[in-house]
Amino acid sequence: MKKPAILHLHDLSKKFSSNPTPAIANVSLTLKQGDLLGLLGPSGCGKTTLLRILAGFEQPCSGTVELGGKLVSGPGCWVAPEHRNTGMVFQDYALFPHLTIAENLGFGLKRGKQRNGSRQIKERISEVLDLVGLAGLEKRYPHELSGGQQQRIALARALAPQPEIILLDEPLSNLDLQVRQRLRHDIRRILKASGTSAIFVTHDQEEALAISDTIGVMRDGKLEQIGTPEEIYTQPASRFVAEFVSQANFLPAQRKGNCWKTEIGEFEFPSGSTWDMGELMLREEEILLKPDLSGPVVVRDRQFLGREYRYCVQTPSGQRLHARTAAHTQLSVGTRVQLSIAALAPPVFPSTSIESKKSELELALVR
Repeated sequence: MKKPAILHLHDLSKKFSSNPTPAIANVSLTLKQGDLLGLLGPSGCGKTTLLRILAGFEQPCSGTVELGGKLVSGPGCWVAPEHRNTGMVFQDYALFPHLTIAENLGFGLKRGKQRNGSRQIKERISEVLDLVGLAGLEKRYPHELSGGQQQRIALARALAPQPEIILLDEPLSNLDLQVRQRLRHDIRRILKASGTSAIFVTHDQEEALAISDTIGVMRDGKLEQIGTPEEIYTQPASRFVAEFVSQANFLPAQRKGNCWKTEIGEFEFPSGSTWDMGELMLREEEILLKPDLSGPVVVRDRQFLGREYRYCVQTPSGQRLHARTAAHTQLSVGTRVQLSIAALAPPVFPSTSIESKKSELELALVR
């Protein structure tokens, strides 16, 4: 059964008077009921501005926003934040320190239909606390909870009024690594269990891949690519997406018949490429290193990451590439290696600086 759309943005743009460059430029997307969309991109790319427009905290210069099949922003239409039936989870939790957990959760419920302290509110508070795994903490205050628990309470407060969509602005950025890794799976489970659609902003690629059903990668106010985590990772639409999402290497290449010729070997020619000079995208985990005393590539650095090593190697032209191997593959700095690629036909993109890459490649091929 095809899921209905809960949110639709069409040609949305926003420009601030202090900056001539648009913060958001012609963004269009659709979010299905119950899906989780991650907005991923570097600082200043427009992620938070887009989230604030959806929440109603900012008004776009052009374009439309439809929520639950109703127009909430567009020509001649503007629905205030409190009437949009959205929930918001902030980076700093924004819990009221002088209120108990129960009072914090009850604050977001509609007082027109339910009085604070009524049986319905108590039942709803109990439901959402159980959902986020913090039942029994109703009488505690925020300062008595850990950072991870406070973030769960912030999520529970957003869920309590049963909004059509929840917006999360970098909800895990203030937590340490272990808590973030555990909580990102909990957030996905909680939102899926409640059936609530959500959009969350992050600049953490791994976080976006772990939580999202769909990822939108933003750059300079524009939506560079939108797709499933698998599509974004394996089929990046641009060099920027490939580099930002997978931290990929890029190796200068020259077209030779049905192959790309590089200083480390030749690779099959991917369909759709129309340029003679390009850059092959080599993911770190796809680079294979084999010790060889006569190998042209040299290990320049090694980092132990627990379950794996991350190596920095230098090619004959002087370019440095990064490779990840299992922990049992241990190579000393200075080791000469043969380098091969697990992918038969790696993605290729047009060279960002064709002349400089061409001269660099030609020098390497001569050697």
